[in-house]
Amino acid sequence: MEKKKNESTKTVKPAAKRKEADFDMGMPAEQLSRKEQKAIDRKNKEIRKKYHVSNWEILKNFKNYSESEKRHYRYVFGRRVAEGVWPFFHYIILIGLSFIILYPILYMLTSSVKPQFETADPSIMWIPKTIRLQNFVETFRAMKYPEVFSNTVLINVGCSVIQVVTCSIAGYGFARFKFRGRGPLFGIVILQMIVPVQIILIPLYVQFRYFDIFGIFNAIGAGPLNLVDNPIALFMQAFFCNGIRAGLFILLFRQFFRGLPKELEDAAHLDGCGPISTFVRIMIPNALNSYLTVFIFSVVWYWNDSYVSGMFFNGSDTIALAVDNLWRIMSQYFLAGRVEGGPTQFIVWVQAGCLMALFPILLMYIFLQKYFVEGIERSGIVG
Repeated sequence: MEKKKNESTKTVKPAAKRKEADFDMGMPAEQLSRKEQKAIDRKNKEIRKKYHVSNWEILKNFKNYSESEKRHYRYVFGRRVAEGVWPFFHYIILIGLSFIILYPILYMLTSSVKPQFETADPSIMWIPKTIRLQNFVETFRAMKYPEVFSNTVLINVGCSVIQVVTCSIAGYGFARFKFRGRGPLFGIVILQMIVPVQIILIPLYVQFRYFDIFGIFNAIGAGPLNLVDNPIALFMQAFFCNGIRAGLFILLFRQFFRGLPKELEDAAHLDGCGPISTFVRIMIPNALNSYLTVFIFSVVWYWNDSYVSGMFFNGSDTIALAVDNLWRIMSQYFLAGRVEGGPTQFIVWVQAGCLMALFPILLMYIFLQKYFVEGIERSGIVG
């Protein structure tokens, strides 16, 4: 009986000693109770408080430190100052960028809902004295917004769909096939990104104004075709990978297809798929996010384009062209067909038209934001 009691007293520890032993063993935090974790945190806090040296103490006693202590406290002091100063500059940069980005939008919002006479009132900066939503109604009627919107959607979506298809085929060819002239041809693609569109716009206009494929129309006596003021001119440029930012889209598809494992194609070839069926069945399903990203980019750039479209269309057939000529449109609307004054006299209607042009693109981005960001991450733009 005495032996059993001695064995039991040897194997059983008091609670306080058992806890201290467990702490010394470095038990994981998951195995500690809440009281034990609080005790450890309290002890660590006391240790930090005991050995912590404030910045004022470092400055006051710096001359009395040894060289090694000076190096140590110089590093500690510099790190503390950087940790305190950097968030300040960080927020200054963010506020500055936000102001630069949001200022035009805020200006459009405030200008589009005020009467025209308040634009010359120096006492009004941001908040108008009178809210006038009739500006949007008048701009909507003067622009013939439903007609212009439908034309823009037809041209933009049509060109974007064609350009996505053709640029993806070109990008897949550059990424996966080796052929003669691949280097010079890809150099031409890079030139599309480098050369400004203003340099080639006049030859493009002449080409589509007197459109004749290898002189065939002249040979049969029909004469050249006039494709100016016709959406076919923009459709053909998109089809032959010469649309707006087509070089960038080819590069994006090339980078994405190069990132896909080669084993996917090898497995498809073993199953009897040729190059076309491999591209359609294997590559396109894996590149849906990249397709969506390129499609959104293409729609936005076609939507906002007034330079190239203005070269091929004589009237205000798209929203960008209508906004570009909006002060003339509003002058004709208010003055029975006459054009008088200048853009500043119709600034509130111009800003209302800009908001109406921005709204569809903003709505599209809100719904497709998730897929758009995923496509950018996987298409080679970042990383």
